[in-house]
Amino acid sequence: MQNIAPVILCGGSGTRLWPLSRETYPKQFVDMGEGRTLFKDTLLRARRTPGCLEPVVVCNEAHRFYVTAALYECDVRATILLEPAPRNTAPAIALAAFALICNGADPLMLVLPSDHAISDEDAFFKGATSAAALAEQGHIVTFGITPTSPETGFGYIEQGDALGDGYRVARFVEKPDAATARAMLDRGGFLWNSGMFLLRASVYLKELERFVPEIHAACRAAWEGHVTDGAFCRPDADAFLDSPSDSIDYAVMEQTDLTAVVPLSTGWSDLGSWEALYQAEQADDSGNVCHGDIMTQDAENCYFNAQHRLLTAIGVRDLVVVETSDAVLVAPRQRVQDVKAIVGRLRAAQRTECKQHPRVYRPWGCYETLVMDGRFQVKRIIVNPGAELSLQMHHHRAEHWVVVSGTAEVTNGDVVCLFSENQSTYIPVGTKHRLKNPGVIPLVLIEIQSGAYLGEDDIVRFADMYGREDLPAHSNENR
Repeated sequence: MQNIAPVILCGGSGTRLWPLSRETYPKQFVDMGEGRTLFKDTLLRARRTPGCLEPVVVCNEAHRFYVTAALYECDVRATILLEPAPRNTAPAIALAAFALICNGADPLMLVLPSDHAISDEDAFFKGATSAAALAEQGHIVTFGITPTSPETGFGYIEQGDALGDGYRVARFVEKPDAATARAMLDRGGFLWNSGMFLLRASVYLKELERFVPEIHAACRAAWEGHVTDGAFCRPDADAFLDSPSDSIDYAVMEQTDLTAVVPLSTGWSDLGSWEALYQAEQADDSGNVCHGDIMTQDAENCYFNAQHRLLTAIGVRDLVVVETSDAVLVAPRQRVQDVKAIVGRLRAAQRTECKQHPRVYRPWGCYETLVMDGRFQVKRIIVNPGAELSLQMHHHRAEHWVVVSGTAEVTNGDVVCLFSENQSTYIPVGTKHRLKNPGVIPLVLIEIQSGAYLGEDDIVRFADMYGREDLPAHSNENR
């Protein structure tokens, strides 16, 4: 089988899994337990797929540090393409295709959304092998999931004539109503549209230029104007933003005569709601799915997720209860789709809970807000081995740092000192300072901020190993 380049798409805002998922912390990066995330699962699945090369990851600018953290933890190298703004899947895949053919290569591309759960990886690998054989013949192959119920939340694919280990696509069907979905299952020959594809880069670009030349031209110009920024590849923003926003389904798949579908008989979900998460996991004898510190009494058929504290429930049925450090969701399981309405209200009220997660990733590690109250704020800061924060200064706040574990190299004005576990230091207002981890294990410390203004835009950056000196303070790329 020819070498295959995985293309992992990391778009999406994650509003349907709020409050665990946020605009800047979408569901593919959410810790599902023991450090597992859907993005990491996708990375590792791609690496284990026979014939696969180093992946290309297409992600939003705001999510790039979640991507680099996951790549580091999975020990995977990848090309990271940063979209200046979301333009749906057709432009995202086009950017990846231009990146892959720029040196004269023309690989097959295995396009994978980063937020899908697949239970039978052997079935997936077998399907990928079958799809590669069809793609080598010039077909644009999608994967169809053998349906187990008349779902109304998925699009469908009708199988046509047999084609190797797959089928020609007779037609695509939009998300149906319940009666139509039941009729399709009774008739047979229909598959759920998974949104996964296997296709040759040049074939995709040729068909895209044929049917939506505006997307092709904008993405080509964006790639030709790209610049490399450390680990990231940045397409020209103005050119990319000229691209229409469209999905590969509408732009190409429903237009071309090259489509084929390979069925996959495996448990699969796009985990697009709390109900989908409930259905995808193993319930206990009372029908409850529990994550975190949970204690129940006479509770049945519920989904409980506690991130920071004990969650107790008595005498409840068919609920979803999700607790994070700054928000709690309580909803009947049959109403979880209405979470989007709550997020919309939070956005209209300009509440930060809809956008920012308490844990924020940066190129050097991450920080998490533990307490915020008036004139003080407490954060947990984790600095990766060998990493360092920018040399910076604050106009309105002082900072106290207490080392929990690891070794901290602290620049405080003109003095550079090492601090170890249980030692602390004080950074006065207006003092240039920097934090570095010179060790081989993560540095964990507690930061106590105090002052009249504690906003993340109170920063003057003097030097930065990640090239952020010229970023405006309001970019929220602080530290």
